[in-house]
Amino acid sequence: MIARVAWKSGEIYEGRSQSGHALAFDTSAEHAGGMSPMEAVLAALCGCTSVDVVSILKKKREPLQGLTVTATAEQAAEPPRVFTKIHLTYKVRGKVAAKAAEDAVSLSKNKYCSVSKMLEKSADVSYSIEYES
Repeated sequence: MIARVAWKSGEIYEGRSQSGHALAFDTSAEHAGGMSPMEAVLAALCGCTSVDVVSILKKKREPLQGLTVTATAEQAAEPPRVFTKIHLTYKVRGKVAAKAAEDAVSLSKNKYCSVSKMLEKSADVSYSIEYES
Protein backbone atom coordinates (compact mmCIF):
# COMPACT_ATOMS: atom_id res chain seq x y z
CA MET A 1 0.00 0.00 0.00
CA ILE A 2 1.29 3.43 -0.91
CA ALA A 3 0.00 6.88 0.01
CA ARG A 4 1.45 10.31 -0.60
CA VAL A 5 0.67 13.88 0.40
CA ALA A 6 1.57 17.04 -1.50
CA TRP A 7 1.50 20.53 -0.04
CA LYS A 8 -0.81 22.65 -2.19
CA SER A 9 -0.74 26.11 -0.58
CA GLY A 10 -1.13 27.76 2.78
CA GLU A 11 -2.30 25.03 5.11
CA ILE A 12 -3.89 22.80 2.46
CA TYR A 13 -2.42 19.42 1.54
CA GLU A 14 -3.69 16.79 -0.88
CA GLY A 15 -3.41 13.13 0.04
CA ARG A 16 -3.52 10.49 -2.69
CA SER A 17 -3.92 6.76 -2.30
CA GLN A 18 -2.34 4.09 -4.45
CA SER A 19 -5.80 3.51 -5.92
CA GLY A 20 -5.89 7.14 -7.09
CA HIS A 21 -8.37 8.64 -4.63
CA ALA A 22 -7.76 12.10 -3.17
CA LEU A 23 -8.41 13.61 0.24
CA ALA A 24 -7.86 17.25 1.19
CA PHE A 25 -6.23 18.03 4.53
CA ASP A 26 -6.52 21.48 6.10
CA THR A 27 -4.31 22.15 9.10
CA SER A 28 -5.77 25.61 9.80
CA ALA A 29 -7.95 26.12 12.87
CA GLU A 30 -11.09 26.36 10.71
CA HIS A 31 -10.51 23.20 8.63
CA ALA A 32 -12.55 24.90 5.88
CA GLY A 33 -10.67 23.19 3.04
CA GLY A 34 -10.73 19.64 4.39
CA MET A 35 -10.30 17.43 7.40
CA SER A 36 -7.32 17.67 9.69
CA PRO A 37 -5.10 14.60 9.59
CA MET A 38 -6.36 13.54 13.04
CA GLU A 39 -9.98 13.94 11.93
CA ALA A 40 -9.16 11.70 8.99
CA VAL A 41 -7.80 9.06 11.39
CA LEU A 42 -11.12 9.12 13.29
CA ALA A 43 -13.07 8.92 10.04
CA ALA A 44 -10.90 5.95 8.99
CA LEU A 45 -11.74 4.24 12.29
CA CYS A 46 -15.46 4.81 11.73
CA GLY A 47 -15.17 3.53 8.16
CA CYS A 48 -13.17 0.44 9.10
CA THR A 49 -15.52 -0.67 11.85
CA SER A 50 -18.62 0.17 9.79
CA VAL A 51 -17.48 -2.15 7.01
CA ASP A 52 -16.96 -4.95 9.53
CA VAL A 53 -20.29 -4.52 11.29
CA VAL A 54 -22.33 -4.31 8.08
CA SER A 55 -20.56 -7.37 6.67
CA ILE A 56 -21.09 -9.42 9.84
CA LEU A 57 -24.77 -8.45 10.14
CA LYS A 58 -25.38 -9.28 6.47
CA LYS A 59 -23.79 -12.71 6.98
CA LYS A 60 -26.09 -13.22 9.98
CA ARG A 61 -29.01 -12.24 7.71
CA GLU A 62 -30.05 -9.47 10.04
CA PRO A 63 -32.47 -6.88 8.57
CA LEU A 64 -30.04 -3.95 8.81
CA GLN A 65 -31.43 -0.81 7.21
CA GLY A 66 -28.73 1.63 8.21
CA LEU A 67 -25.63 2.16 10.30
CA THR A 68 -23.94 5.35 11.44
CA VAL A 69 -20.77 5.28 13.52
CA THR A 70 -19.66 8.43 15.34
CA ALA A 71 -16.28 8.78 17.06
CA THR A 72 -15.63 11.21 19.89
CA ALA A 73 -12.00 11.51 20.95
CA GLU A 74 -9.72 13.13 23.50
CA GLN A 75 -6.11 13.96 22.71
CA ALA A 76 -3.01 14.32 24.86
CA ALA A 77 -2.41 17.90 25.97
CA GLU A 78 1.22 17.99 24.76
CA PRO A 79 2.78 16.92 21.46
CA PRO A 80 2.59 14.40 20.09
CA ARG A 81 -1.16 14.91 20.59
CA VAL A 82 -2.12 11.26 20.25
CA PHE A 83 -5.63 10.10 21.00
CA THR A 84 -5.96 8.99 24.61
CA LYS A 85 -9.67 8.14 24.64
CA ILE A 86 -12.03 7.30 21.80
CA HIS A 87 -15.70 6.48 22.17
CA LEU A 88 -17.59 5.00 19.23
CA THR A 89 -21.36 5.29 19.05
CA TYR A 90 -23.03 2.83 16.69
CA LYS A 91 -26.54 3.81 15.55
CA VAL A 92 -28.13 0.68 14.14
CA ARG A 93 -31.31 1.05 12.08
CA GLY A 94 -33.64 -1.84 11.41
CA LYS A 95 -35.06 -4.74 13.38
CA VAL A 96 -31.60 -6.10 14.17
CA ALA A 97 -31.36 -8.41 17.17
CA ALA A 98 -29.44 -6.69 19.97
CA LYS A 99 -27.22 -9.76 20.49
CA ALA A 100 -26.32 -9.85 16.79
CA ALA A 101 -25.38 -6.15 16.81
CA GLU A 102 -23.38 -6.51 20.02
CA ASP A 103 -21.54 -9.54 18.64
CA ALA A 104 -20.77 -7.73 15.37
CA VAL A 105 -19.41 -4.64 17.14
CA SER A 106 -17.36 -6.76 19.54
CA LEU A 107 -15.88 -8.82 16.69
CA SER A 108 -14.98 -5.65 14.82
CA LYS A 109 -13.29 -4.08 17.84
CA ASN A 110 -11.51 -7.18 19.11
CA LYS A 111 -10.65 -9.06 15.93
CA TYR A 112 -11.20 -7.44 12.53
CA CYS A 113 -10.78 -3.65 12.55
CA SER A 114 -7.09 -2.95 11.96
CA VAL A 115 -7.52 0.79 12.53
CA SER A 116 -9.02 0.13 15.96
CA LYS A 117 -6.23 -2.29 16.86
CA MET A 118 -3.60 0.33 15.94
CA LEU A 119 -5.32 3.09 17.91
CA GLU A 120 -5.74 0.87 20.98
CA LYS A 121 -1.96 1.05 21.41
CA SER A 122 -2.32 4.64 22.66
CA ALA A 123 -6.02 5.15 23.35
CA ASP A 124 -8.75 3.57 25.42
CA VAL A 125 -11.38 2.67 22.79
CA SER A 126 -14.92 2.18 24.10
CA TYR A 127 -18.29 1.92 22.39
CA SER A 128 -22.03 2.06 22.84
CA ILE A 129 -24.83 0.89 20.58
CA GLU A 130 -28.10 2.73 19.97
CA TYR A 131 -31.02 1.13 18.15
CA GLU A 132 -33.44 2.82 15.80
CA SER A 133 -36.30 0.67 14.44
